[in-house]
Amino acid sequence: MIKWAIIFFAISLVAGFFGFTGVAAGSRTIAKVLFFIALAIFLVVLVFGVMLGVLVF
Repeated sequence: MIKWAIIFFAISLVAGFFGFTGVAAGSRTIAKVLFFIALAIFLVVLVFGVMLGVLVF
């Protein structure tokens, strides 16, 4: 998911450089949403991993 966020961020940079501000804003929004979804998934997995690690050991 982080890979797709980086791809959309690169698209946003290139589109902004060439003056396509609508495309740049849209891809920036998609990149931001994907980044925060990936961050939330990481935190959930981290919390459950710590909780299950304590229960196992």
